[in-house]
Amino acid sequence: MQCESVTSLPVCPIDASQTDPALPSPPPTPRFDVSNPFVRKLEGFGPLRDADRALLERISANAQRIGPRVDLIREGDTPDGVILIMEGIACRQKHRANGARHITAYLVPGDACDLDVALLTQMDHTITTLSTCRVVRLSLDLVKRLMDEHPAIARSLRISTLVDEATLREWLVNVGCRSAIERIAHLLCELLVRLQIVGFASEDSYEFPVTQLDLADTVGLSNVHVNRSLQELRRQGVIELRGRTLKILDHHRLKSIAEFNAKYLHLGTQAAA
Repeated sequence: MQCESVTSLPVCPIDASQTDPALPSPPPTPRFDVSNPFVRKLEGFGPLRDADRALLERISANAQRIGPRVDLIREGDTPDGVILIMEGIACRQKHRANGARHITAYLVPGDACDLDVALLTQMDHTITTLSTCRVVRLSLDLVKRLMDEHPAIARSLRISTLVDEATLREWLVNVGCRSAIERIAHLLCELLVRLQIVGFASEDSYEFPVTQLDLADTVGLSNVHVNRSLQELRRQGVIELRGRTLKILDHHRLKSIAEFNAKYLHLGTQAAA
């Protein structure tokens, strides 16, 4: 597939008070934003203290609004922070010299990209927004302090990294072993679960800014095959796609087509849906 044109735009660092590795003390009576996707995601992997939640709230505040199709960091760039998605959908992608690309991951609200990126001298892939996103860049020093001084947060972040690896394995199975319609059905099921966990999906619907070309480059199909598969899912009364909103009309049927089992997301009872 040919790449869509994107813009390279650095993500501005947030206010120094948000990235100071000294991690300033929280106010006496902190108020928690229960809708914060970063907190919701990490708490899904284990209990957090009030002080941990307050800290996560502070470091994820003041996100910068970034438009769609913008490279947050490119292959070959030197990493200078951990990118945190607070709203919207971004992706990891690889490009060939002939212009072809493959999307290797979707990044949804609450996802922190490449926790151990400080160990690398250069990026081996590109991270790009697919929709308008709200993004925070956490300094490498700040991330190190989180991992060294806040064990509950560190544990959840490490589990999150393991889930990223498990998801990549599932995507490899998707491309290698499933039919066209099964690949797309599996991806739609996965996104529903991941977005529900962080409060960005209802019981059966979520914003779906992904184009057919994005889908094609994600599941390893031609644009024509993606279109046919989506039409077949519509014909069977399984999904409804209107504008940028996807509604799953028959969740049981969609899971059956995909043979979807959310265990690889390691979300315990939260993934029961």
